[in-house]
Amino acid sequence: MLNWSDVIRFVNHGNPEPSKRVVKTDDEWKALLSPETYFITRQKGTEQPHRSEMCTLFEPGKYQCVCCETPLFDSGEKFHSKSGWPSFTQPIAIGHVGHIKDSSHGMIRVEVTCNVCDSHLGHVFPDGPAPSGLRYCINAASLKKTEV
Repeated sequence: MLNWSDVIRFVNHGNPEPSKRVVKTDDEWKALLSPETYFITRQKGTEQPHRSEMCTLFEPGKYQCVCCETPLFDSGEKFHSKSGWPSFTQPIAIGHVGHIKDSSHGMIRVEVTCNVCDSHLGHVFPDGPAPSGLRYCINAASLKKTEV
């Protein structure tokens, strides 16, 4: 189970290498994604809080990267954070999610990316529930839910 110390170690020393990489040109991503999804996943945008019904859906399933379909989160790790974005306590696999220092907007945070295609997902914070204490706060537009 990952905890905040693990996240900081990845930020400072690099993320595990993924088993594969998906690389596309900017024009290829634009052709594949809606303008909103492109903005969020490829340009590090953020959707408006409380906009997606995905925040309050807790049915069993897996959440994949909308860009490359890498499995990222399981519904069993999802919780109602009241933040306005879907929130999870753990990724499905350590090597699937990247952790990067983000100094934008006058603050220091940890950006979360798909470690396979570098898609921006959201941010992780150390204020989640026990036992991990992590809150992966993820843009719904960066996820694709699949049934179990």
